[in-house]
Amino acid sequence: MSALTFDATGAAREAVESRVPELAADHVASRIFAKDHTLWGKDAEEESAKRLGWIEAATVSQPLVADILALRDEFRAEGVDRIVLCGMGGSSLAPEVIAATAGVPLVVLDSTDPEQVSAALSERIEATAIVVSSKSGSTVETDSQRRAFEAAFTAAGIDAKRRIVVVTDPGSPLEAASREAGYRAVFNADPNVGGRYSALTAFGLVPSGLAGVDIQALLDEAEEAAELLREDSEDNIGLQLGAALGGTTPLRDKIVIVEDGSGINGFADWAEQLIAESTGKIGKGILPVVASISSPEVTEDADDVLVVRLVSAESEPVLGPNQAAVGGNLATQMLVWEFATAVAGRLLGINPFDQPDVEAAKAAARGLLDARPEPTPANFTEAAIEVRGGDWLGGASTVEEAVKALLAQLGPTGYLSVQAYLDRLAYPQLEGVRDLLAKATGRPTTFGWGPRFLHSTGQYHKGGPAVGVFLQVTAAASNDVEIPGRPFTFAQLIEAQAAGDAQVLAEHGRPVLRLHLTDRDAGVQQLTDLVSALAR
Repeated sequence: MSALTFDATGAAREAVESRVPELAADHVASRIFAKDHTLWGKDAEEESAKRLGWIEAATVSQPLVADILALRDEFRAEGVDRIVLCGMGGSSLAPEVIAATAGVPLVVLDSTDPEQVSAALSERIEATAIVVSSKSGSTVETDSQRRAFEAAFTAAGIDAKRRIVVVTDPGSPLEAASREAGYRAVFNADPNVGGRYSALTAFGLVPSGLAGVDIQALLDEAEEAAELLREDSEDNIGLQLGAALGGTTPLRDKIVIVEDGSGINGFADWAEQLIAESTGKIGKGILPVVASISSPEVTEDADDVLVVRLVSAESEPVLGPNQAAVGGNLATQMLVWEFATAVAGRLLGINPFDQPDVEAAKAAARGLLDARPEPTPANFTEAAIEVRGGDWLGGASTVEEAVKALLAQLGPTGYLSVQAYLDRLAYPQLEGVRDLLAKATGRPTTFGWGPRFLHSTGQYHKGGPAVGVFLQVTAAASNDVEIPGRPFTFAQLIEAQAAGDAQVLAEHGRPVLRLHLTDRDAGVQQLTDLVSALAR
């Protein structure tokens, strides 16, 4: 059987002891596995009735394995060994974790930044195939990436149809268009599984399997894990983790997730989307914070923070106060966290399967692309950074003063969200500002790469508790990339996405400070130096 461990202290332990008995008595575990759509209340019944397929994903997905492996072998025989995944949110985060943990190369293009797109297009195009992954079949980022790659294949004298693989729900616009276009393969995912719960469906399996992961072993492990979770027992670790996430009293609604020897690469980023998009709505929710074992949130033990450490099932971690530790292999952890998030949704009184506020930023971006308004004038410019903000900026005339004015908006239960709309592969050092800002503010701080976080924590930002302040970082591009058949470029698209999200946040009364880097290298260095000084 799959090894799985759980331990907790303080508030997390108290939540387990007080809430798990009632969860077991209410047969929550067996009812989830029976797909009982009434578990989350009357208002959630319609959505949950068609979103519980993840419970049996490991079994339902078994027939996909042979077709995925056969296609992988065909590609390799043709000299195609570079797989690029064009996907966002649930379509990209799971396969990225699966491939990275297996040590298998997979290029994940989950950005509209023109420099990141250009880099993906320019590397070994002759040995490349792409997986176009979109549940709805209408994701603008994914469609734009497909168009760019199709043009690049054709320009290189390659039959584009032979290099494009599609993953989508049956009946989506993408399915019909892809079959008509004659693309190499079209894989249908289970329509009864939401995107963020789709790790063990075609969305997680096709790109990682084509890249070389042993996906059969992954599914076998998940099937074993399901046996551990279906029991209505107080020893059910899925119930225990769910109680720790959503059942503390008073609610510790900032969940700091730290890697502590699990051996799973990037798992916290995947869990961040799962939790934020599932729970952040109707003014409630749990804010996941991806941090390291030495991050300020881990050591300071704030009243609204709970630390969850990702460990190996064989380890015996020494926990600090108000901490939990979950141990297990990749597929086991994925299923446990999906299950626990659904349990936490029941305890919080929300529907963990909808995302009512995600569409707002998309609509705003579409409106800006259609209208093409002139950029909002900067409040001022200092060196390589243009500054834009609301009335709360006051008389700020330097970047430092602007950042301090934003941080002054933080309340005692608030959080800071840093959103960087630029190439995450070229500027990984920018993530280092997260710990520095957490130290400077004494408050939980998240870091998201735009626009991918719009399909993840973006739901929590608008639908969750209105206590966040937002630092948005955008950047000028040294080169742009056309999107064939579209009246806008990648630079214009990412600009509209950033401006649209800022607009929606402002409409929700959230303060947004936008720092636009007129020169990427100089701007990143300027911002990093400034934040380092604030943290001293």
